[in-house]
Amino acid sequence: MLFHPRQLPDFWRACLPFEKLERQLERERDQLPLWVPVALGSGIAAWFGLANPAWWLAFISLCGGVALLAATTGRGSRADKALFWFALLAAIGCALIWFRSWSVAAPVLERPVVIVFNAKIEKTEHVLARDMVRLTLRTGDNPNLPPRVRVNVPLAKAHAALQEGALIRLRARLMPPAMPALPGAYDFSERAWFQGLGATGQALGDIEVLRPADPLFALAGYRQRLSAHVQSQMAGAAGAIGATLATGDRGAIAEADAEAMRRSGLAHLLSISGLHVTAVVGAIYLLVLKLLALSPPLALRFRLPVIAAGCAALAALAYTLLTGAQVPTIRACVAALLVLVALMMGRSAITLRMVAAGALFVLIFWPEALVGPSFQLSFAAVTAIIALHDHPRIKDMFMLREEGWLRKAGRFALSLFLTGVVVEIALMPIALYHFHKAGLYGALANIIAIPLTTFVIMPLEALALLLDSIGLGAPVWWLCEKALTGLIALAHFVSSRPGAVTMLPTMPVIAFASVLLGGLWICLWKERWRTLGLIPALVGALIIASTRAPDIYITGDGRHVGIRNDRGELAMLRTRSGDFIRDMIRENAGVEGESQALEDWPNADCNPDSCLVTLHKDGRDWQILATRSSHYIPVIALAAACRRADIVVSERWLPQACQPRWLKADRNLLQQVGGMTIDLEHQKITTAIDWTGKHQWTRYRTTERRARKPSKPN
Repeated sequence: MLFHPRQLPDFWRACLPFEKLERQLERERDQLPLWVPVALGSGIAAWFGLANPAWWLAFISLCGGVALLAATTGRGSRADKALFWFALLAAIGCALIWFRSWSVAAPVLERPVVIVFNAKIEKTEHVLARDMVRLTLRTGDNPNLPPRVRVNVPLAKAHAALQEGALIRLRARLMPPAMPALPGAYDFSERAWFQGLGATGQALGDIEVLRPADPLFALAGYRQRLSAHVQSQMAGAAGAIGATLATGDRGAIAEADAEAMRRSGLAHLLSISGLHVTAVVGAIYLLVLKLLALSPPLALRFRLPVIAAGCAALAALAYTLLTGAQVPTIRACVAALLVLVALMMGRSAITLRMVAAGALFVLIFWPEALVGPSFQLSFAAVTAIIALHDHPRIKDMFMLREEGWLRKAGRFALSLFLTGVVVEIALMPIALYHFHKAGLYGALANIIAIPLTTFVIMPLEALALLLDSIGLGAPVWWLCEKALTGLIALAHFVSSRPGAVTMLPTMPVIAFASVLLGGLWICLWKERWRTLGLIPALVGALIIASTRAPDIYITGDGRHVGIRNDRGELAMLRTRSGDFIRDMIRENAGVEGESQALEDWPNADCNPDSCLVTLHKDGRDWQILATRSSHYIPVIALAAACRRADIVVSERWLPQACQPRWLKADRNLLQQVGGMTIDLEHQKITTAIDWTGKHQWTRYRTTERRARKPSKPN
């Protein structure tokens, strides 16, 4: 008797679990396309996580092998096809981001320089809250500079001629894009790489305009004039946020107001995305449809919804261009266009397939957006909202019915509150991962803020701009200013409540990935097995909740050291460190409130040159020595101090004679591994290069000679 060539696969298929899986996938066949962007994103995430060409090739080969195995040993079942396409798309995603990283590669400045050069202005961004204008410049064929750089110009030195397309001559101090100062901190060098920025810096002295910009292509100039006009009609914070809603210009928003919006869960109102584009598209669609319907000949001869959808699509494109065509706005515009196309075709518009199509569009053209908070926050929110309202019980609860206006208002408020709660739950792990903090009262604040912004503020602002053409906009501007003032007051009130913000230290990547996987599993399936997504979500949440904050934080330059005690208090080595450094270390440590000076701590002995701190951890006393000046220290005295310390931290190159008992984190080590955190209880050191890997945009001094992990102290 001849053996059947597929005897073993047939045996496994006869097993009950495989039959159940096949029946389950058959019932969920309409949901399988939703996993296409997830598969593509898995390959992109693997590329960022592996950070080595050999590992990238291995991942692509593994995915190709799995796809080949599913195609050759299967019998055409849905499970085989699903596995084949998931593996193939994951391999394509890894190859896509690899190609994207190679295609945008540009020279990066090696060291800080002060230079005089000519450049063409590519983009102008007014950051009035910081009294500066940010210019993105094309340096042309200058052999001493990267092709594209970004320069901050003090507001006093900026003038109206600094427009897109102008040719200028300036003197500036430029430096390479900043790498993450701590493990898990914001990596600007990654963002700069995909934007093609090879250097950033500060303009010095006056700027000479060699050739003014062409007025025919001065869209940015019109945007700036519109922003200035809105701010001239409404004073203070109301004008700044009003300009943001009209043009996307966030530069005039004060840091205190921006922080209040973040802490209250209303920061999404400041980013031109789905809410704003939806308001514009909906308003234009209804306005055009109702106006055309007033004419019986037009209503009888033409499909007015199609015409209204076309006008709304043009409005969405115009609003996207007016607000700077940022990636979040482009995503919202694409989603709005898909909805309008569905309306033209008579299909259901708001579906998870629309969200998947928008995500797939972004990942194909901007695959690097996957690891950014903007992509994750926007698509997580929309996916959670649609999945919630697709549930049969939720549909039945909030469906339209004949009832009194009071019950309708209550049902609407309940729907908005429930949606806000679900969105807060969906966004909380993402906010904690990227920003190390998340608001708790955002659902309550958004019940008031979203209707206020969508149905009051934006229509009033649009009406005021329209009436300004005939000089009658002042009363409407007054109403709009009062509404915006109320929105800002709401943000400050919510953000100042006790417990308004939850702060956590940097979480492990595996915990974040586990929570995301669980959330996707719950949202993208419809059958009862979707509840299995609670398992990885809860596992990830437990890991996050049990993550212990490190005891010592050392920035990549060795200048700034933060030490955390058992009470959660944080002390800084340098009392004159900038606000950015203090905020970054506090956020990574999960500490809310101001940090203290290290010399004010007990068990800290400080002088102008150094600090010696004693920490009791893991049943023993740790001696930490940190230098904080550039003054000369005799080698004999330094060597003796090093021998008495367990850990020595310095921004200098310390001599060979300095041998602490456990770790010497001097400039030599930090230039190889970047910033680091130290958990004394578990004697664990985490470095920036361990967190990010060695990508093309990282600039550590060596790759072969990595830092040797210290042995366990005696």
